Amino acid sequence: MSPDRLAAARASAPSAPGEDHAPHRADPVAPSAEPQLPLLARPRVLDTVIVLAYLLAAFGLYRDLWLHLGDGYLVDSGEDQNLFEWFFAMHAHALAAGQPSLFSTLQNYPAGINLMANTSMPGLAVPLAPLTLLAGPTTTLALVLSGGLAGTAIGWYWVFSRYLTRSRWAAAIGGGCAGFAPPMVSHAHAHPNFTSAFLLPLIVACLIRLALSGRGIWAALRTGALLGALVAWQVLIGEEPLLIVATGIAVWGLAWAVVRPRSLLAAARPLLTGLGVAVGVSVLLVGYPLWFQFTGPGSYHSLAHVLDGNDLAAFGGLPRQSIGGQLLRPGQPVGNPTEQNAFFGWPLLTLLLVAAIWLWREVPARLAAITAVGLAALSLGSPVYLRGTDTGILGPWWVLDRLPLFDSLIESRLTLASLPAIGVLLALASDRALTRPPRQLVPPVRPSWLGRSRPHWLNWLTSRRLWFAALALAVAPILPMRFTTEPRAATPVFFSSGDWRDYVRPGRSVLTVPPPDPSGADALHWQVVAGFGFPLVEGYFVGPAGPERTGIYGADRPPTSLLLASAAISGTVPPIGPSERARALDDLRNWRADLVVLPNPADQPAPHAALVALLGPGQRRDDVLVWDLRGRTR
Repeated sequence: MSPDRLAAARASAPSAPGEDHAPHRADPVAPSAEPQLPLLARPRVLDTVIVLAYLLAAFGLYRDLWLHLGDGYLVDSGEDQNLFEWFFAMHAHALAAGQPSLFSTLQNYPAGINLMANTSMPGLAVPLAPLTLLAGPTTTLALVLSGGLAGTAIGWYWVFSRYLTRSRWAAAIGGGCAGFAPPMVSHAHAHPNFTSAFLLPLIVACLIRLALSGRGIWAALRTGALLGALVAWQVLIGEEPLLIVATGIAVWGLAWAVVRPRSLLAAARPLLTGLGVAVGVSVLLVGYPLWFQFTGPGSYHSLAHVLDGNDLAAFGGLPRQSIGGQLLRPGQPVGNPTEQNAFFGWPLLTLLLVAAIWLWREVPARLAAITAVGLAALSLGSPVYLRGTDTGILGPWWVLDRLPLFDSLIESRLTLASLPAIGVLLALASDRALTRPPRQLVPPVRPSWLGRSRPHWLNWLTSRRLWFAALALAVAPILPMRFTTEPRAATPVFFSSGDWRDYVRPGRSVLTVPPPDPSGADALHWQVVAGFGFPLVEGYFVGPAGPERTGIYGADRPPTSLLLASAAISGTVPPIGPSERARALDDLRNWRADLVVLPNPADQPAPHAALVALLGPGQRRDDVLVWDLRGRTR
């Protein structure tokens, strides 16, 4: 962001009607001479009102979850609610036991999982451990989801109101876009590592302060130290959002170098000084966790995933979790509701184009427009798809695809970095509409055929009413609908009652059938209910597979696990003979399993038949079938 332009614009722009950031004193000795502002025009009061509005909006989206903390499950969260509740509960359990760690064998026993190489969020899970122990992991998840969503909007509002706009109302519009736009709402179904992006605007604010610090070396050092601490904390909350925003900042910087190279050169010295300090501080704070993540047990080289760019047509569509999406296509099927990373709608895209043209002479608006378009192009992936058809066009993503870290990034998520840029455009346009007289909103248009007088309809078209009417029409279709919940499947009595203790020895594991994986992870919740009294075979996590140690979702499965999973999915029992039975006992020994549990046996005839063929008849206990292996897998 061009700081000289921002500072000059902020200093010269008039206040919005009824809003004054620096009230003028007619007599410095007599406080009574200071003009009395209306209540909502006072900066602190207005800040409070806007923050409360964000909080109400965020907590309102999760109303159903808050009302059903005991048994509610977010409908479109897939298995992610189970996963993140497990992370919060596991960190709290380890902290209460006095054994906090970056590694856990409670899943994927005995190999375990690298917690830093997963989205375990220790930066929030550890501070919130008392809440988790007191009220349960669902409460912690609800707080992190709703508080993180509001906190992200609040953070960007703070940046816009302090460094970009004169009007706090305009900054609130930009902050609301950055915090509640469709890509954020999509991830808000159950990705707290993305909704909890409240540190990212503070990181950007530090960069702005560095650019504004001129030649003040001490100011650059202090700001750099703060920047390093914020980056370190963000690493412990979510590394992928940090990488995405860093990519957005890089695109912004490239645009700045083209548009205002001299301004960038003037800010280079304090920026480089502060960044050097920030790197040193962040390495000091999280150097070891990062080393453990990339070289410790359970680490992997890159995360395997299907190339997943945004379809070009998706940008003009309406997200399912919106008013427009529900009205126009109430039952629209969505492959993954947590990955609708575009879907801004044609009304908003049109308005953004108008705003970019209108404000093109303003450097921040120009940089924001270039950045938003650049990140949208990167998010298309390579090749570019249009309505599901390969166009054969190589997108700019191919430049980054092979780079370290980027080879593990889902490219469609890069639109998340464009949200602050879009917020800048909307905030600047709203600021101009609020802080300039109607006749100065656009250059006067007086064709000869109009005569000397300016017609009333042209005055209306150049008034602030037109901008805010257009903004309302563009935003209304993508306003998010509240997230719904459904009753959570009851935990088997066998686990909730503690009867599992009759079968599992210390240091031994439990295999639930089908084995837990990213498509079915209820066993993680059962383990939480059981107080982490036993480790699980396999699970839902990211870990290495094969000799190349490529990251995959779930365990690198041996034959017995594949056989049981296949029976559960297909509903048929594959051929099972002596070799399969011998291999099953070997796999169970490697897992150090004392117990195999089949919940809901009546609903799983094929896995039941497969277990009988492999291990013989099971024993009914409470509401599950169990196979006691204590004498067979020493």
